[in-house]
Amino acid sequence: MNRFPRVTGLRSGYDPLEVDTLIARIEATLGRGPQELRPVTADEVRRATFAVRRRGYKEMAVDFALEAFVVALETKQRAPVRLAFTEPTEHLRREQWFEEQAARVERVAFRPGRMGGGYSEDSVDAFLDRIVATLRGTTDQPLRPEELREASFPTVMVRPGYLIQDVDAFLAEIGEVLEQRWPSRGLVR
Repeated sequence: MNRFPRVTGLRSGYDPLEVDTLIARIEATLGRGPQELRPVTADEVRRATFAVRRRGYKEMAVDFALEAFVVALETKQRAPVRLAFTEPTEHLRREQWFEEQAARVERVAFRPGRMGGGYSEDSVDAFLDRIVATLRGTTDQPLRPEELREASFPTVMVRPGYLIQDVDAFLAEIGEVLEQRWPSRGLVR
């Protein structure tokens, strides 16, 4: 079965067997194919290279499809994951739990934006510092959950920036934790 158009004449294109093998792994990862195939990540797809052979697949058609698959894999990877794995219990005092969440925010690492673009690193880092201070209860101006939901950051094009989707997904996750620090009645100290 030909997944992509082939080049004609004596020209070369991507090796169909190699391309079909990668596509099968991508489809399995996305839940559309045999689950016994080894999953693939978006970064693996970005780095994929193929041998060329006569009458192979047209490179532009394959490259275009792979870009779409990268987006689908990144979307699947960003599927909502609860940041707060455990709720405070008698064994884990509330403040210890918030300290663990603050430490989690301090350790977060975002991928760089594509082609030198993304959110301004300085702006995002300053905002994360406010989240940490709020979770630790060490600020006289705590960040309210609605401020987190409405947060916006300048984008950069030439300087390094954080991948926008990574930052947005993380802030959505940490919003649930912040809601517990700031219930509707006011800040819990």
